[in-house]
Amino acid sequence: MELNYFYIGFGVIVLLNVIVSILLIKRDDLEVFQKVVQVILVWLIPFFAAVGLWLFYRSQDKPKSPPKSFGGGTSSGTSTYNGSGL
Repeated sequence: MELNYFYIGFGVIVLLNVIVSILLIKRDDLEVFQKVVQVILVWLIPFFAAVGLWLFYRSQDKPKSPPKSFGGGTSSGTSTYNGSGL
């Protein structure tokens, strides 16, 4: 029974490495050398490199939200502040 858990864990790691390798190969923003080196890293450091690179590129691919207005005051220009400190 313990050997079955080993095979399941090994299969999950191999599947994760294959998925991340495909993700890296399909990226258009990487040069060929970068792709090759990162795929090699995924297979040399199986779990940590795969998860790390996947999280890194996932954060890079998130769409940027438009900037929100800064401050919490009124934006209509009807402020009663006159600048004299009174």
